[in-house]
This record gives sequence, structure tokens and C-alpha cells, in this order.
Amino acid sequence: MNNKNIKLSFTAFLIAFFLAFFLTSCKSDPSKKIKSENLKSTMERISNSNTLPEIEFDKSNHDFKEISEGDIVETAFIFTNVGSSDLIISSASGSCGCTVPEYPKDQPIKPGETGVIKVKFDSSNKPGLQRKTVTLTTNTLQGKQVLNIKAIVTPKSN
Repeated sequence: MNNKNIKLSFTAFLIAFFLAFFLTSCKSDPSKKIKSENLKSTMERISNSNTLPEIEFDKSNHDFKEISEGDIVETAFIFTNVGSSDLIISSASGSCGCTVPEYPKDQPIKPGETGVIKVKFDSSNKPGLQRKTVTLTTNTLQGKQVLNIKAIVTPKSN
């Protein structure tokens, strides 16, 4: 190769390098262009369109008061779908193995219908104040619902 061809090749390389650099180093992030007010108005439109299910509980907290260590106690959380489409509870999980929820697994709850979440708490080896949660995953706008239980567990006498 002669000097002229080497210079042309080097020049073409530099042009290609700078072109590639400038095209790929764009500092604009499309996600930053979404204004918070646009997102807020979209969320309001979704919630106001009333096409989603909405879950409403008779209570979200239950206090078992004082129980004896080793007792297995149960409560029920009654809910209603107050939205305008089918409610689906896809999962329910306790905060520990001592808290076990029963729920209508993947059964659609029609608008206006009610259902029950039963929660059992096993106080074995759990002396003192106990606070546990059950987290529901749903197809509502919020997506999650947390139910709370509490008990004061009196220790066994040795």
C-alpha cells in the first residue's frame, strides 16, 4: 500500500470512529422525558376509568389478644370486589411459616361478590408480642394488599 492509500484508510477509520462515537454517546434518556404529571394523569385515568377490580376488606388488622404458647388460632378477613371487573388473588403469603393463609386461588371474584381469606397462626415457640403479616398479590391497581395479625403469646410454664 502506498502512503496515499494509508492516509485515506486512516481518514476513513477516523471518520467512522467519530461518527460511531457521536451516534452512540447520546446523553438523552427517553425515560427522563416522561414528566411526572403525565404519569400521574395516566394513573388517575386508569383508576377513574373504573375498569379494574378493587378489593375492600371488612378489616385489615386482627388482634388475637392474649393466647397461650402452642395455641393455633384462626381469623377470617372478609373482602368484596367493589370494582367493575373480575378480581383475582394470585398469591397469599405469610411473613413466616407460623402464619398460613387460605384464599380463593386463581378463582375470579365477580364485581359485587365477596370472599374470605382465612389466616391461621401457630404460636408454638413464639412467646411474647407477635406481629405477622399476610401479603396478597392481586390484579388491582395497587397490586398488593397487606393484612396484619397480632397476639401476645403467654409462654408455657416449665
